[in-house]
Amino acid sequence: MQGSANLNVMIKAARKAGRSLAKDFREVENLQVSTKGPGDFVSKADLAAEEIIREELTLARPNYGWLAEESGETAGKDPTRRWIIDPLDGTTNFLHGMPHFAVSIALEHKGEIVSAVVYDPSKDELFYAEKGAGAWLNNSQRLRVSARSRLIECVFSTGVPFAGGKYLPATLQDLARLMPTCAGVRRWGAASLDLAYVAAGRYDGYWERGLQPWDIAAGLLIAKEAGALVQPLREGQDLLEDGHVLTAAEPIFESFAKIIRARPDV
Repeated sequence: MQGSANLNVMIKAARKAGRSLAKDFREVENLQVSTKGPGDFVSKADLAAEEIIREELTLARPNYGWLAEESGETAGKDPTRRWIIDPLDGTTNFLHGMPHFAVSIALEHKGEIVSAVVYDPSKDELFYAEKGAGAWLNNSQRLRVSARSRLIECVFSTGVPFAGGKYLPATLQDLARLMPTCAGVRRWGAASLDLAYVAAGRYDGYWERGLQPWDIAAGLLIAKEAGALVQPLREGQDLLEDGHVLTAAEPIFESFAKIIRARPDV
C-alpha cells in the first residue's frame, strides 16, 4: 500500500524505535540476576524508544499534540490532531526475555483514529492501516480477518489482570464460559499485537477490560480495516476512554459477544 506522508513518518519512527528496543532486548538476559536491575533497564529502554519516536514525529509534524504512556499528554498548536503512543507494549515480556512486544503509534484527527502502526521488532512484522485504505503487513500483504464460522474452531485472545487486578474476577468468569465452547484462549501480554493478530486472522477474536488509549488506539484501526467488528463491551461506553474492548470476525462476532457479555456488569 502506498501510504500517506503521515503514515510514512509513523513507520519510520516505529522502525527506528524498534531497532533501539531490539538492541536493548539482547541485553536483558544478562540482567536477570537482579530484580532491580532489569526493571530499571527496561524503564530506560522504554523511555529511550519514546524519545526516538517523539524526535521523529515532532520533527515532521511539530504542531500535533501528543499522548503517550510514559510522558503523558501535551497539547499541540493544531488542536485537531494528536499522536497516541506506546513505545513498548509488552513490557513484562521484554523484562522476562520473551520476544513478543511492540511499538504502537496512532494518529487521531478530530477524535477519530485515521492512521495506525504496530511494529514487532523481534519478528520484523509491521502492521499498519489508514482509514478507508485497508490494513497491511509489511509492504505487500493485505490483512483479512478469519473466515471461521464455528466457535469450536476459533482461538481467542485476552489479557488476564495480574496481582489481583480490578477486572480479574470478571475475566476469570469470561474464561469459564468461553473456553468450553472454543479451540483455545491465548494470553500473550501485548494488546496492540492481540488486535493486529485479529486483523491477520491469527486470532478469531479478542476482548479485554480497562485498557489505556495508547494500548489500543493503533490496533483498533488495524483490526477494523481488516474487516473485524470492534465494539465496546457495553452500550454507551467509549472504546478509547473506557478501554473495554470486544472484537472479532463478523461470522462469529454475535456468538462470541453473547458469551463475553453474559456478565451483567463490566
